[in-house]
Amino acid sequence: MMQDELGALAAFVAVADAKSFTRAAGKLGTSQSALSHKIRRLEGRLGVKLLTRTTRSVAPTEAGYKLLKTLVPALEGIREELASLTDDVDAPSGTIRITTADHAAETLVWPVLKRVLRNHPNIAVELDVENGLVDIVTEGYNAGIRLGANVAKDMIAVPIGPPQRVVVVGSPAYLAERSEPVVPTDLAAHRCINRRLPTLGGSPAWEFAKDGRQVKVRTSGQLSTNRPELIVDAAVDGFGLALLLESQALSLVKTGVLVRVLEDWCPSLPGYHLYYPVSRQVTPAFRIVIDALRYEPSRMQPPGSSSG
Repeated sequence: MMQDELGALAAFVAVADAKSFTRAAGKLGTSQSALSHKIRRLEGRLGVKLLTRTTRSVAPTEAGYKLLKTLVPALEGIREELASLTDDVDAPSGTIRITTADHAAETLVWPVLKRVLRNHPNIAVELDVENGLVDIVTEGYNAGIRLGANVAKDMIAVPIGPPQRVVVVGSPAYLAERSEPVVPTDLAAHRCINRRLPTLGGSPAWEFAKDGRQVKVRTSGQLSTNRPELIVDAAVDGFGLALLLESQALSLVKTGVLVRVLEDWCPSLPGYHLYYPVSRQVTPAFRIVIDALRYEPSRMQPPGSSSG
């Protein structure tokens, strides 16, 4: 009975994660009908509906979400414990799931991970690129990677890159048509390209600091997007001013394609950090990934020097 329950619970997590019976069945190596039957039996035993099924997708119900919050970390803990038992007799192995922002993935994470994967063939990494904030416990990730300011205080945070300064940039053609902003409030007279972060409620205010004074400015313009590369392209094409990390704009500033403004108001931010819950067991495979990504100034290139 207990074996059936554990199998059904693992199947429920797989379907919720895949948002599809078909994809989950393929991952589990079973049929869609058998998987659907197993979930229906689980719902019957529990007396609650766990999944809402439509012709296009599958999503957890309120009861399903509540179960996932307990179930995902519990199953992850079991997987990690089994992996650690294997690692005692074999080379470190297992799958490490990481959610990361795309800029960090391209400039910091993948250049390191490709060396890890070559040197440790028994370690696998699932790298999900998502610019919004993610609940790594509920979603079953081993770790997340975001700028340090966005990491929850109850997480263990490991720096994987240097501090990041923000910059405000625009094309020479755009700035030739209007007065250059001198203080952050001048941005009200400018078109600005906003970055959308739905998990933070939309487009956050632009934050500035100078001589201990902090200023937040709400900006507006024709374009807002969650894709940083589109923000860069729009700034180059003259659609307005953009707030970027210095490393995202450095090469374009050096070549004169973009021009910096408000330089004395642009602060430095804590760099990218890898973070994970205090309660998470660090398996040998996970430790290898953490140690490889850990920021050591002596071995890092300056921000923006990478071609990635």
